[in-house]
Amino acid sequence: MKILLVDDTKTDRLIMSTYLSKMGHDVVLAENGVQAVSTYKEVMPDLLVMDVIMPEMDGYEAAQNIRKMSDEWIPIIFLSARIKSEDIIKGIEAGGDDYLTKPIDHRVLAAKMKAMQRIAEMRHKLIDATSELQSVNKELKELVNLDGLTRLANRRYLDEFLKKEISRAIRHKLPITVILADVDHFKTYNDNYGHLAGDDCLKAIAHALKQVCRRPTDLVARYGGEEFAIILPDTQVENSMFMAEKLRSVIEALGVTHDYSTTSNVVTMSLGVCSLVPEINSSTEELLKKADDALYSAKKAGRNQAKSAS
Repeated sequence: MKILLVDDTKTDRLIMSTYLSKMGHDVVLAENGVQAVSTYKEVMPDLLVMDVIMPEMDGYEAAQNIRKMSDEWIPIIFLSARIKSEDIIKGIEAGGDDYLTKPIDHRVLAAKMKAMQRIAEMRHKLIDATSELQSVNKELKELVNLDGLTRLANRRYLDEFLKKEISRAIRHKLPITVILADVDHFKTYNDNYGHLAGDDCLKAIAHALKQVCRRPTDLVARYGGEEFAIILPDTQVENSMFMAEKLRSVIEALGVTHDYSTTSNVVTMSLGVCSLVPEINSSTEELLKKADDALYSAKKAGRNQAKSAS
């Protein structure tokens, strides 16, 4: 164990540290309560063994300060010749867990260290288990928000994200761009090349869209089937069509063969763009509807192009 030993008497520190070191523990020394508090933050020990009566800051106050500044619990054992009931109660209330009576009986010390070692091992196992659980929970949370095929954000997360960004845009009077993109003639692609090829095509498109939308604030999501949604916060109206055209050209440049398309001999994409500064009553449904209407116009005009909502 790593033990922080705090005692203002040099002889007591030497005797105790010698005992503890011979037991195989790593001992860090401090001379008073002030040093105990600052050293604790540096070393994060497994156990704190601390004298009660010390200059500058006594053990009780030091224990209280340590308990306040750290969310992680470690055992605190007080060293004291005062073992009256009121002294023990005061120590427990200050944040202590046990007492060792001065002068120290090294056999009692050895026994208590064995008990503290078991506690330290259990605490580390608990910390590891908690860390692993947090990691798993994080992964699960990410999975809930991701589309299983493309690994983009799914429709559930898209709706949450867009709602927050609209609220933020309203508060700060900022523009926001919503782009809906649909893969042209994807049904015929699936029918003729097979669903596995269709899945590979969607994954390639998802990756390409992500490469264009590189800002941390941007979101690319799978809207459903062969449709994708791109949210570009704080994007001026004049820049939104530039981004849409860039997205369109990147998909065309992939060069995924589509001999059954009536638009091109490669996979292409049509896009509808809604870019505006939202009003107080603007909603996710309204912006998505405007982008969808613009997408319909792009398809009606011949596909493989981007149209802006009027």
